Amino acid sequence: MTKKELIEIYAENAELGKKEATKQVEGFLEAVQTALIDKGAVQFVGWGTFEVKQTKERIGRNPQTGEAMTIPARKVVKFKVGKKLAEKVNE
Repeated sequence: MTKKELIEIYAENAELGKKEATKQVEGFLEAVQTALIDKGAVQFVGWGTFEVKQTKERIGRNPQTGEAMTIPARKVVKFKVGKKLAEKVNE
């Protein structure tokens, strides 16, 4: 699903115009992004948790040449699904 498709579904479910739905969805995404940067995690009880994790530097391979290369350490965002969402998806 794309952001545009999400906005269309949100507009329909919330009975809003696309302009207002776009404003709200973008505001929500900005708030989540800011919270991840500032706090390192965002938890939606029953739905799931987004969390910033640090990866370690590691050795990988260039797929074209097979040559060993160093993949630098970095931060990544992980999502752990909540129980209620997991149950809904598996119905």
